Amino acid sequence: MEQIDERILEFLCDDGWATPSLLAREAGIEAGEGRISDRCERLVYAGFVAPVHGDMYEITRWGQLYLKGEVDAEHQPTPTVERALR
Repeated sequence: MEQIDERILEFLCDDGWATPSLLAREAGIEAGEGRISDRCERLVYAGFVAPVHGDMYEITRWGQLYLKGEVDAEHQPTPTVERALR
């Protein structure tokens, strides 16, 4: 997990859903839309975020538990090199 991941989760927890472009504009994340999109996909793979429609995402119960300190990200799945390069 990186700081950007936590900012994404916090925004989604507060606002319910967002797209990478919305996160880039309004979440105070100092990263481009492409980087945010990549991090959202990693969060989907870890089970912390779920795609809603198109490039819209929402936080999952696992993501909420992570923010509360009840889930350790080290125990969540991470994408393989092949999956990350798709």
